[in-house]
Amino acid sequence: MSDEEKNTNDEKEVLNFNEVEPGEYEGNDIKKTSGESTEMTASDGKNDGSDGSGDTGGSGSNSSGGSGYEEICFVCRRPESKAGKMFRLPNKISICEDCMQRLMDQAAQFDYNGLLNNPDLLKELNRHGMPNISFVNMGDIASGIPNSQRIKKRKEKKEGEKPVFDIKKLPAPHKIKAQLDDYVIGQEHAKKVISVAVYNHYKRIGCDTSDGIEIDKSNILMIGPTGSGKTYLVKTLAKLLDVPLAIADATSLTEAGYIGDDIESCVSKLLAAADNDIDRTEQGIIFIDEIDKIARKKDVHSRDVSGESVQQGLLKMLEGSEVEVPVGAGSKNMMVPLAKVNTKNILFICGGAFPDLDEIIKNRLKKQTSIGFAADLKDKYDKDKNLQKQVKVEDLKKYGLIPEFLGRLPVICPFESLSRDMLVEILKEPKNAILKQYQKLLLLDEVDLVFDDGALEAIAEKAMERETGARALRAIVEEFMLDIMYEIPKDDNIGRVTITREYIEGTGAPVIEVRA
Repeated sequence: MSDEEKNTNDEKEVLNFNEVEPGEYEGNDIKKTSGESTEMTASDGKNDGSDGSGDTGGSGSNSSGGSGYEEICFVCRRPESKAGKMFRLPNKISICEDCMQRLMDQAAQFDYNGLLNNPDLLKELNRHGMPNISFVNMGDIASGIPNSQRIKKRKEKKEGEKPVFDIKKLPAPHKIKAQLDDYVIGQEHAKKVISVAVYNHYKRIGCDTSDGIEIDKSNILMIGPTGSGKTYLVKTLAKLLDVPLAIADATSLTEAGYIGDDIESCVSKLLAAADNDIDRTEQGIIFIDEIDKIARKKDVHSRDVSGESVQQGLLKMLEGSEVEVPVGAGSKNMMVPLAKVNTKNILFICGGAFPDLDEIIKNRLKKQTSIGFAADLKDKYDKDKNLQKQVKVEDLKKYGLIPEFLGRLPVICPFESLSRDMLVEILKEPKNAILKQYQKLLLLDEVDLVFDDGALEAIAEKAMERETGARALRAIVEEFMLDIMYEIPKDDNIGRVTITREYIEGTGAPVIEVRA
């Protein structure tokens, strides 16, 4: 076969070692078999999905056709928004221009003609033939990229287009608080502060800045004892507003380069909660719990990698900056794609119990006492359980929060300690109250569950003794409902069970009524 015939041949040459008979190798002439044509096209990121590559159901392929996901480079794992134009290879493999150039440079260094012209190699092939070798299917590897590591395409914003967040559809602060009242008992001041702060924040996102007036972001710092409803309030707020929410724990955060979670992991969790949609991520809420655990450590002469260093790392993120976060993973590595997220419009809510803050506030208030008949006694604040409501920025500085960090949390929202009456209301008033949950469980067995007022008060008193807030209520109810939930399915004649104070205190038994 001449060289001209080879160049004009439209069929692709496929080397099939299993079908080659000994003695058919003559120089560079290789047996040709008709096979599927291999096609490599350069993709500009637009795919109509007509080739079937847009099917992402369960396969997780990295082709973006029709699915709204960005393509990911098979080699460097960069998305198309960052790597640029992609080359689409068979088996749904996409490679960026940089990696393709490196692969071509590596392939150009290999002497294929010298390999095929090697007489010793040809003799071995003619004598024994090529052994049966099974190669790895690259399509299986490419299709193994899960959707959790693929970024959704951002919508192109046209000139004059209105913001995505419509101010007119945003509920007013009093409506937000009214909805919170259905789920959260008490904390009237805290609910009012958060309702106004959230309302102003999303008005800030949707307002027009063409007049040169740009509203600053107001992040929130919530201070309150454990079990007072800080986390539950934020969860309820995100559910009502239908915005993505990420809850991060500050205890695991460390300075970059040390063992633990990076600061960017908070934004990575929000990106996962928004289904890898960057537009929704940049309008979400991040709640950093246990923020008091990153306070500056006292009498520490070594590097404070989990205290003051974390506060300094959070400064730019709280204020608003572009950060690169891993997609679908907790840490950055070469096999995980990175997404660039702007935190300018992300609302940060930090919460913590601040257990020793009462003593700092008490010492500040004691300095204001005077001498005389109308003077305040020094032990006046010893039994005040709501002392954290008088917190000031100088108290938080003494606790260990740096001034730059506090300056980016302008809204300070103290929570009240739960009283006995508030605990009783928490048991029965919210839409998903603990008692309503157990009543629904027993209703499936066609049994009515009733708690009298004395039993509710006894449960609240026991919860106050544990000093863990509303979290103690479920533990106490679980303890006393164990025997009832175990015995009731045995007897189909039971129609009603009444929990009394005597049963909670251990001096009596529940009242059981048989069906009529």
